[in-house]
Amino acid sequence: MQQADHQDGLYSRGAYRLAWDRRADGTLRSPFLQIVWYDAAARRLRSRSTGTESIDQAEGELDALYLKRERGQAVCSTCGQTLQAGARYLVTDAIADYLVAREKRSSIGSIRPRLAHVTAYLDETDALATACEDVDEDWIDAFRDWAIEVPIVSPGGKTRERAPGTVEASVRQLAAVINYAHERKNTLWEARFSAKPPGAVDRTPSYRADVRTLASMFSYCVTPERAVGESDDAYARKRPWRSQLHRFLQISVATWARPDAAHEVSTDRKRDQWHSNARALNLNPRGRAQTKKHRPIVPIGSRMAALLDANGARHYVTVDSARRSFEQMAETIGLPGDGEGGLKLIRRSMAHLARERLGERDWVEGQIMLGHRKASTSDVYAPFTPGYLGRALAATESIIEEIERLCPGAFGPPWKRNEKGQDDERDDTAPE
Repeated sequence: MQQADHQDGLYSRGAYRLAWDRRADGTLRSPFLQIVWYDAAARRLRSRSTGTESIDQAEGELDALYLKRERGQAVCSTCGQTLQAGARYLVTDAIADYLVAREKRSSIGSIRPRLAHVTAYLDETDALATACEDVDEDWIDAFRDWAIEVPIVSPGGKTRERAPGTVEASVRQLAAVINYAHERKNTLWEARFSAKPPGAVDRTPSYRADVRTLASMFSYCVTPERAVGESDDAYARKRPWRSQLHRFLQISVATWARPDAAHEVSTDRKRDQWHSNARALNLNPRGRAQTKKHRPIVPIGSRMAALLDANGARHYVTVDSARRSFEQMAETIGLPGDGEGGLKLIRRSMAHLARERLGERDWVEGQIMLGHRKASTSDVYAPFTPGYLGRALAATESIIEEIERLCPGAFGPPWKRNEKGQDDERDDTAPE
């Protein structure tokens, strides 16, 4: 299709226009009129023959294609009537149906807030009547402009800017919703937009905590500083208040786990995670399907193994999220903000420190610890044998020993639980 076709001055509707398919010398390649439009996904002009030389008939063909692709309305090729199967399917309905269908997925906790941003946009812009076929690249650009201006508010009331990657997560999730609706034949077309790749919007945090900084995090929990004029009772309560953050730090350092996996570690035998005899911890509990963010089985050193053995049949971290207490700690000890800190800092820092100790030759063990490399089927029993990821375990234990020297009690005896089920005092009779 030649670039000069638009000069034919024929019928057009939206991005679609009629044109003759001409060669460079002006002669026709085909006797039939063509429908021409720009395909944003393929980044090129596309065309379709109308099968007729009649401009009137070709206009009808263009109208039918326009309604089908841009408005989700199927048109009968014989009489031109809109088909019932092409009725508009609202985005809000598509989201509601998608959430019901994905309710039992382990990722539902991430799916809900991503789509909540979309429904908030529809509500605030008075666009609740938007149908799936209305959502194109222009619509998504408008959503991006709106979403990036909406700050993230923490439970403590603090706000921070929303990252472009967070916005694209909502865009990506909305595309999944519309594609799911298309699969169910609720809408005629798949999503006509795409999310930007992570590399185009995400800035990988560069800050890594050294061992001394990690030790200061533990000191915040084990030996909290006393504020001027603070009462004995208020000071005495600081440590038990910080016990769950302490536990999160312990399990995160020992396993290099992602924050969500660290929160889900349990020593309940029904979850089949903690294997005391083998000193192996399966970060993926029984009944949870593996996702792209693979959760491996990792070896556990002696100090952390004693803490898990003394934990009883429960989660090691018994709060839903340690984020709020982590943010308070970060502010107190002066960790960097602007996305450089956060719960994932422990995982990033452990990977950095261990890589320096392992060297590139043995870094494959670090990749397995992180879940970036999966064990082969032939290695299914390897995690329960002596020496599994031995070098990675040695590097982890050396970091733990350094932390313990700088902050005695960082991986010391666990806390007892009081009658209310709360951690309130050290159990000095527990195994070291």
